Amino acid sequence: MTIAYIYHPDCLLHDMGEGHPECPARIEAIEDQLKASHLFDFLRHYEAPLATVAQLARVHDKNYISRVLSYSKLEAYVDAEAPHAYLDPDTLITPKTPQAALRSSGAAIMATDLVMTGKTKAAFCCVRPPGHHALRGESMGFCFFDNVAVGAAHAIAEYGLQRVAIVDFDVHHGNGTEDIVKDNPNILFCSTFQHPFYPYCGTEETASNIINAPLAAGSDGEKFRAAVSEHWLPALHKFMPQMIFISAGFDAHYDDDMSSLRLVERDYAWVTQELLHIADKYGEGRVVSTLEGGYELHSLGRSVTAHLRVLMRMN
Repeated sequence: MTIAYIYHPDCLLHDMGEGHPECPARIEAIEDQLKASHLFDFLRHYEAPLATVAQLARVHDKNYISRVLSYSKLEAYVDAEAPHAYLDPDTLITPKTPQAALRSSGAAIMATDLVMTGKTKAAFCCVRPPGHHALRGESMGFCFFDNVAVGAAHAIAEYGLQRVAIVDFDVHHGNGTEDIVKDNPNILFCSTFQHPFYPYCGTEETASNIINAPLAAGSDGEKFRAAVSEHWLPALHKFMPQMIFISAGFDAHYDDDMSSLRLVERDYAWVTQELLHIADKYGEGRVVSTLEGGYELHSLGRSVTAHLRVLMRMN
């Protein structure tokens, strides 16, 4: 089955600086591996639109949105040879960053529309900057707008869905997503992550719609699968989601030195398959996945390929 693959060249414009792991080469590595695996041409390709302020304002404070977008004119008051600033200690912004961030959130909007109108069963947003650390009114951890939360809010607002699940298997806890959706009865948020580890949260009970399953450093695929099976799957079956959004971070891979977890490609394929079973049972197979972390380029490309093979029903 072909699925939607949503991307835009503007996503390459955001630059966190030389040697930074969240770099444009991440997108290129994914596309190179998809081509080498002969999957690229079987995907249905779309260019991400720009998200609107109204769409972002469903999950972000309007003053914060305006602040991020104002940096498109950054070169007017910063040294033209190095036009950048830090929104927070981890997150650098340049004049081209707002355009990339709007495309990343716009991809989640387009993916939602494509899936909800029946043009495809599933979609993958190959975009950057990532989003799951972005708080309602604050940037954090390389993230500006919470792309997956923007997509989920769009599904609820535009299509009247009452039960939307967001699942996050990035090695870092999706604290921004949790901040945005906690206590929202229409959204269930499930997350696995290494702990203790950045952003050093996620173990406290915050709301009944938040299912956090922290993993100790050194945890392998067996422990990851056990956490998903024990914590996520019962909650998802009880919730019966009409649509699933995936914050697809691949930095828990054994080869990725960003973390100390030991997942491999078959673990990402397994969790994707489990989520497809849930989507098929309760949500007509509707799945939107959007790229979060993953910084070792070779394992990133292989892991995304394994993820997409399952979404394409090839496994």
